[in-house]
Amino acid sequence: MATPSAPPRPTRLPAGAAVTAGVLLLIPLVGLAVVPWYSRETPRLWGFPFFYWYQLLWVFLGPLCTWGAYVVITRARRSR
Repeated sequence: MATPSAPPRPTRLPAGAAVTAGVLLLIPLVGLAVVPWYSRETPRLWGFPFFYWYQLLWVFLGPLCTWGAYVVITRARRSR
């Protein structure tokens, strides 16, 4: 009977890849955390105040930043 082998240990990411992924994940957090940047009515887009369409924009930008961080980490791991 064969003994199960241990899973491979993950290796550390290069510093540049880790920093890039971290910055990509921080962008949506900062963009939405600083409320005075978008707590206003103007400019309006299709009748919606800036406050609403700014937050809706982050519904699309947040996953894009997350996907970018995933790509950076995946490529850094493959190159090792």
